[in-house]
Amino acid sequence: MASLDLLSDQGFRIDGRRPKELRKIQTKLGVFAQADGSAYIEQGNTKVLAAVYGPHEVRGGKSKVLHDKALLNCQYSMAVFSSGERKRRPRGDRKSMEMTQHLQQTFEAAILTHLYPKSQIDIFVEVLQSDGGNYCASVNAATLAVIDAGLPMKDYITACSASIVNDTPIVDINNFEESAGNLEILIAVLPKSSQIVFMEMNGKLHEDHLEKVIDMAMMGCSDVYDILDQSVRDHVSHLSSALCLNK
Repeated sequence: MASLDLLSDQGFRIDGRRPKELRKIQTKLGVFAQADGSAYIEQGNTKVLAAVYGPHEVRGGKSKVLHDKALLNCQYSMAVFSSGERKRRPRGDRKSMEMTQHLQQTFEAAILTHLYPKSQIDIFVEVLQSDGGNYCASVNAATLAVIDAGLPMKDYITACSASIVNDTPIVDINNFEESAGNLEILIAVLPKSSQIVFMEMNGKLHEDHLEKVIDMAMMGCSDVYDILDQSVRDHVSHLSSALCLNK
């Protein structure tokens, strides 16, 4: 597929967005009453659920107990119906294990696990519908779920992807753009300090373009932060109003 197909002469992408424009993001916090924290996010047509449990007693034997911090247990999975392939994806398949490791690495950089020694925190993420950007949507959903659980963090974690088409950087890549075979950069950051806690590059890119693609992904993370922060504020405001009505 030619790169030309992904960006029109007028500067529009295949889904009608401008290069710097995120897909529409919708969120909801507190979707599972049974979990300590939970959230749902739609990032374009990618839909993700996240649930957080803990801190609680470490499961799996005393050998797993960490005496100076909480054990962070992450699990990523995709629903069987999440993509058009309709094939069964066992929880232990290679891709799920890789994504699980990415999530664990990402959240270990932000959750203040040292406040909960000898305990365990679980983060479960499931992709209900996949249309590109699964890692990014999973991070953003899990961030909201961790906040909903009341767990202290250094900062939000926000994630976004970027690519380049005809020398033009584009942000928040969808499945069609992923499938075109162009380079893709995934970044997760602590927005207030702009500290990168995770970065992965899929494909090759000339060093002359690297900085502007990373800058595009960083800008996307900043825009995602504004959306998530407003979602949290709206959720807290709604809970406060409900408490006042119940008094």
